[in-house]
Amino acid sequence: MAVPFRFEESSVVDSCSSASKEEILDECEDVFARLQKFQSLVISADNEACDGDRNETPGYLNALAAELDELNKMEPKWITTNPEILAAVGVDELTTLNEGLDLLVMYHEVKRTSLRESLNREKGLLEERKLVLSAVTDQVETVRQEKNRTTERSKLQEMKVKIEKMKGQQAALTSKLSDLLAEHFPAPTPDLLKKQPGRKKTTPNNPVVLLPLSKVLELLTNKTLDTPHDPYVTTDESFWPPYVEMLLRYGIATRHSEDCSKIRLENLD
Repeated sequence: MAVPFRFEESSVVDSCSSASKEEILDECEDVFARLQKFQSLVISADNEACDGDRNETPGYLNALAAELDELNKMEPKWITTNPEILAAVGVDELTTLNEGLDLLVMYHEVKRTSLRESLNREKGLLEERKLVLSAVTDQVETVRQEKNRTTERSKLQEMKVKIEKMKGQQAALTSKLSDLLAEHFPAPTPDLLKKQPGRKKTTPNNPVVLLPLSKVLELLTNKTLDTPHDPYVTTDESFWPPYVEMLLRYGIATRHSEDCSKIRLENLD
């Protein structure tokens, strides 16, 4: 329940003169007397409405509603027009409003300080997280580079193992091929040379050493690898014609298109 305003207890009464105090008190008593009068009339009217005929009650209520509507349309009036009283009331209202605004400013100052501290904490956390992220990124990059180096070393080691394995297989195949050629295609003997028709006989002082088939293939291979732009080998008396013819017949070697004394390995591409 709201406490009624008492003019004599207000903090601004001291600024008003005694005449102004008496004037406002008299006006308040007059208003209070009128309120009591109206209250008595309302109470008596209610009693008469209850004792009277019920059929007149709706009409009475309509009249009261119309009167209430008229009262609602009326603009409120000041109790007093005394400038001194009005100034005192205004000062009191402004003082109350100023105190409320001071409290509001104080609240917002505290709130702003709290928000500033929270912002500073968040900035500190952000910087820490940036440092952690940078450290983790550097660590990840280091691990990735180390992994790449490990992978490259592993691949290089694997390639070396494969090369050594291929060299071993090549050496084994070369040895087998040499044994096969030595067994089935040996170097021509003097008996074979005697049986070869149309060959120029050699003298004991100037013997011709014929090359085995393995040596012929070696010369052709080395020539192809050393000078691929000029892979032809010039044949002479050391090349036994049957071996040369066999290489040509089976497509292993081919003659030069302009010089029949030159042969090379056939291009198998």
